[in-house]
Amino acid sequence: MEAIILTKDQYQDLVTRLDNINKHLKQNDAPSHEKYIDNQEFLQLLKISKRTAQTWRDEGKISFSQVGGKIYYRLSDVEALMQQHYIKSYTRKH
Repeated sequence: MEAIILTKDQYQDLVTRLDNINKHLKQNDAPSHEKYIDNQEFLQLLKISKRTAQTWRDEGKISFSQVGGKIYYRLSDVEALMQQHYIKSYTRKH
């Protein structure tokens, strides 16, 4: 392993830069105005049945919020579900 020696000023500059990057990342992680869809929109969007949606909720495949008897999904969670089950195409070798 190779050691790297920094002056005090170089070290402070590096720490300052890392702090700035960290602040920038935290600002990007700030909660945005998340879009929610209701269960009916979810069923129509994915073209699935009520039973399938219930099974996915029971199995923990999709997160949801329930207010009274109405169920809502974050659009970002729906996109994440699709991304988790994404299968990249492959080319066949002759």
